[in-house]
Amino acid sequence: MKKLLTGLLVTAGLLSVSLFIKTDSVSAHGYVQSPPARGYQGQLDYQNLGWTDAFNIYGNVISNPQSLEAPKGFPESGPADGRIASANGGLGQIGDFVLDNQTSSRWKKTSISTGSNIFTWKYTAPHKTTKWHYYMTKTGWDQNAPLKRSELELIGTINHDGFPATNNLSHTINIPNDRSGYHIVLAVWDVADTSNAFYNVIDVNVNNKNSSPQVFGPSCKQKKSEHALTFYFDFIRPKLILKR
Repeated sequence: MKKLLTGLLVTAGLLSVSLFIKTDSVSAHGYVQSPPARGYQGQLDYQNLGWTDAFNIYGNVISNPQSLEAPKGFPESGPADGRIASANGGLGQIGDFVLDNQTSSRWKKTSISTGSNIFTWKYTAPHKTTKWHYYMTKTGWDQNAPLKRSELELIGTINHDGFPATNNLSHTINIPNDRSGYHIVLAVWDVADTSNAFYNVIDVNVNNKNSSPQVFGPSCKQKKSEHALTFYFDFIRPKLILKR
């Protein structure tokens, strides 16, 4: 009986240590809150759709959007091609690759414009930080295949001083003028005192502020002129009125 009681106490002690380590690990994470990263959007949809419907779309991330963690060093290292959106399963903290499913219509998109945009992080408890770096899909990227690093280009870097990230929540990032329509922004948060980083993909619909206004071709002008001549010609009292 004494041995059994001792064994139970040891097991309980180990379990409490394990829970403490797990809780501390999860709390010291974060995600892009605005515009909402794909994983965080899953949590928002979970609140609106319920567990089953949201889980069928997003997978396990709906309860843990802050844990999309993988080795740092992107793009030279980090998550493998085709596993970037899920951060390769988040070091087991997510445990699936549902976020890597990719079609032009699968994910909710946030409308943004070319030029300066603000990206805001939510830290459940901030790590010491080296930098944040932001990437965006190139023009002509394949919207219907899992994301690859060759389809991304660097669009901004925010360096930090190695201290916790509490004073660096929002970053102003420039969206290139040649982007329009559906694109993905990849936000990477490099931790200073571990070998890991956090990877958040953000689905956006880009409104290109520099798009040219619609220009009517000669055929359109010709049709309009013919219509005006026909409508305003009076055969009894010959008179031509051209409306421009």
